[in-house]
Amino acid sequence: MKLLLVTLLVFLINLPFGALRAKYKKFTLMWWIYIHIPVPFVILLRIYSDIGFAFYTYPLLVGAFFGGQLIGRKYLARKKDSSNKN
Repeated sequence: MKLLLVTLLVFLINLPFGALRAKYKKFTLMWWIYIHIPVPFVILLRIYSDIGFAFYTYPLLVGAFFGGQLIGRKYLARKKDSSNKN
């Protein structure tokens, strides 16, 4: 149960950073920074939730990390752009 909660939190943490990353050209400094800012938070979540760094946790958390970035980039950034056009 802890692993699923941490996975959800990792996904939610990455949503806004994915949206922010969408505003920058690929491989620029800010693009890179918005990918890496959430990493310390994920590490702290792993430590304080006591799920640790076992191998079986990586597929879920890495998937949630990149899934949050992707959904944030595609959906949240598009949603902001369409609201600015009105």
